Amino acid sequence: MKKRLLSLCLSCFLLVSTLFSPLSLSAEEIEGVAYPLSVSATSAVLMEAETGEILFAQNENEALPPASVTKVMTLLLIMEAIEGGKIAWDSVVSVSERAASMGGSQVFLDAGEQMTVEDLVKSVVIASANDAALALAEFVAGSEEAFVAAMNKRAAELGMTSAHFENTNGLDDTTENHLLSALDIAKMSRALIAYPEILAFSSTWMDTIRGGEFTLTNTNRLVRFYPGATGLKTGSTAKAKFCISATAERDGVSLIAVIMGAESRDVRNEEAKKLLDYGFANYGLYKQEGGAIAPIAVTGGKKNSLALSHGGFAAALPKEKLSSVRYEVILPESVAAPVKKGDAVGKISYYIDGEIIGECDILAEEAVERISFLHLLLCLLSPFLGPV
Repeated sequence: MKKRLLSLCLSCFLLVSTLFSPLSLSAEEIEGVAYPLSVSATSAVLMEAETGEILFAQNENEALPPASVTKVMTLLLIMEAIEGGKIAWDSVVSVSERAASMGGSQVFLDAGEQMTVEDLVKSVVIASANDAALALAEFVAGSEEAFVAAMNKRAAELGMTSAHFENTNGLDDTTENHLLSALDIAKMSRALIAYPEILAFSSTWMDTIRGGEFTLTNTNRLVRFYPGATGLKTGSTAKAKFCISATAERDGVSLIAVIMGAESRDVRNEEAKKLLDYGFANYGLYKQEGGAIAPIAVTGGKKNSLALSHGGFAAALPKEKLSSVRYEVILPESVAAPVKKGDAVGKISYYIDGEIIGECDILAEEAVERISFLHLLLCLLSPFLGPV
């Protein structure tokens, strides 16, 4: 009976947790999978952004030149510096001669020119400005070398196993071994789009800087022509050919499509659209939000009950399977003290047709100490001595 009551309580809550379903594969499970489409590019990945699940992969682990898609990591470190309070949106950056000398896509910064972090970030996101990317990197880390070291460190933390950064922008003439895989790009893109400011910029077709005197036009044409497109970053060089990390959202499903080594800009864009179309047509997101659930009894503790919560569950599933998900609450009648806050005291298992697709822990929301003999004695005497 208690399990039924807990199950009813759970249906009221929704929050995402990163768990993987065998029906849509994680990065570690995709080798050798046959997909119902192929992509005209050296490598490609389609990822569901909320869970990180891989919906399509082609040569996803090969390390390749990424061109300006490099700037996804540059922007991630800038956003983390803003979030951490190291810099602010209105901080003023003085442009170095080195930053002003960057070629390729640029906003033609002059040495000594001063510009806010916000305008420089806009320039990188929308116009793929190499000069703005380096100016930001030097402002945050003091030098490009120090910033690149931080890029590689962050890549390792994100599990980007093929990544090796040598610059902030991906230009061919400043690097010899600057490489990323399509899977690496999907992972860092997923981390970056957690910042809504980035999606606000990357979904903008045109904007201005320098008080409206200089126009920025988005290098990502999907933003203008693909329904639901939200960004993220394009790139092209002679070595890398044409690359993109394209993000889009429809009906609560957020996708990341990575294309590397396409023969032309049009091919790159069409193949990214093909992946996004495939994802939106075939997959949906099953979510159950985390939150409080009914408490359970505690034996031998200073409290008689324990408050509980769960972190939630999410899985990208074939659309026809979304209504088939069932879950089971596995929880004891009581727990023995002591209990620490955050202890796992049970779990929720999720199934489709009897096959488990994932689990989440049920956690203690508070600590409960073991009751001592003295405290027990005081409780017994409390009618005479007053509250313990």
